[in-house]
Amino acid sequence: MSEENILFQPIKKYCRRDVANCGPNDTVKDVAKVMRGMRISSMIVCEANNPIGILTDRDLRNKVIAEGLDPNMVLALDIMNSPLITVREDDFLFEALYRISKHAIHRICVVDADNRLSGIITISDIMRLQAHSPQKLVRDIDEATSLEELSNYHGQIQNLVIHLVDSGVATRELIRMIAMLNDQLLLRLIALLRAGPFSNLPEGFAFVVLGSEGRQEQTLTTDQDNAIIYSDDLSPAEISRIEDFSEKLIDSLIEIGVPPCPGGIMAKNEFWRRSSSEWEAALNHWLFNPVPENILNASMFFDMRTVYGDPQLELDIKQHLTEHFQKEQLFLARFADNINGFKPPLSLFGGIKVEHSEEHRGQLDIKKAGIFAITEGIKTLAMEAGIMRGGTRERIEALIKEGVLKKELAADLEATYNFLVFLRLRCQVDRIRVGEEPSNYITLSKLNHMEKGRLKLAFEQVNDFQEFLRVHFRVHLIR
Repeated sequence: MSEENILFQPIKKYCRRDVANCGPNDTVKDVAKVMRGMRISSMIVCEANNPIGILTDRDLRNKVIAEGLDPNMVLALDIMNSPLITVREDDFLFEALYRISKHAIHRICVVDADNRLSGIITISDIMRLQAHSPQKLVRDIDEATSLEELSNYHGQIQNLVIHLVDSGVATRELIRMIAMLNDQLLLRLIALLRAGPFSNLPEGFAFVVLGSEGRQEQTLTTDQDNAIIYSDDLSPAEISRIEDFSEKLIDSLIEIGVPPCPGGIMAKNEFWRRSSSEWEAALNHWLFNPVPENILNASMFFDMRTVYGDPQLELDIKQHLTEHFQKEQLFLARFADNINGFKPPLSLFGGIKVEHSEEHRGQLDIKKAGIFAITEGIKTLAMEAGIMRGGTRERIEALIKEGVLKKELAADLEATYNFLVFLRLRCQVDRIRVGEEPSNYITLSKLNHMEKGRLKLAFEQVNDFQEFLRVHFRVHLIR
């Protein structure tokens, strides 16, 4: 098995099963004795074999010894780190790597389907499994000291994706990996800027990503879609400093190879840099005036995700949106109507239509043909239901729980979405191999007979979903 594919093996094959654990009411003195005897640096705290926290030697030093507390009187419950970050034993190793990287920890607890302690896996365990892999790339990115190095690693992300597509790794896991690596790249770039000319940045702002990046659904054509939110109480001098930072950040992203947004949806542009109250005012204007441009702007913002800074600023705006949609849904109906304008390219007799222009003869834009209707349609339903987090797949699962989507329809939509994204990613890889820029266009003649049949069924499913949206949001009443 290749080193890269190891990360897409189940955690239960590699995690350590002999996990030391203690009870929440054990004293830290007793815990420390066990840790010393076993020569380990951490202990899982369990209640009825359900892990509820973790206690490390650093906790003993910083929370007990340094504070001068009596280890006979302090309980594990008092100093453990909780809530505990866990992965399930049937998850891929990549999921463990993702959460370890996201939360900046060194080990993660493994649980079974009933949330009982199953094992533990550390970042060192994963590193020993492979030398040339997503894990190594994450480590290299975190140790980068220049834009030149980050530019090199940006290219390596693309090369790694190409290799994994060839290896047959599931598209869902590839998309998650691309999102994680892009986040790591962005965070390291911000760290370099903070260590250099922007060491004195004020608190009270958030750098948020929008659109597919906000949903963590990038492929190999993703450009920049981002914005800045800052607190209302910042001074003009502090705002000016954030503006300088955002301009330098976006210019640096472009320098390392992340394309600029053709529509200018970037934090370096004043339009996409506002205070919390200014963003709420802008959203109110867009929501009450659902013309095409306002629908586009608001749609991008519905997918926002904080990558750096104060996440509460994002949450406050999402709460504002939730309250709006509880009272007023005209915008959502207009949004659904706009989605229905992106018809799948099916002919009257059920065939698949392709373009006849010189540039794209025999091709079709797979994003406009089907992916857009699914991501935006699911987003619209999620906004109505007050579901403000996650990507398309997570929103589908939440909509099932809310009773908005029946399981059969949801399963069909997710399968269709996965297939269309797979075609998109595979064709992007094919274009890169021949020295062309990746795009959203696929060439119909390059699909085999089964794939063409599956594509036709996918477009029919998109048609059915658009009809569902028309009925659900009573689009006929707004015409």
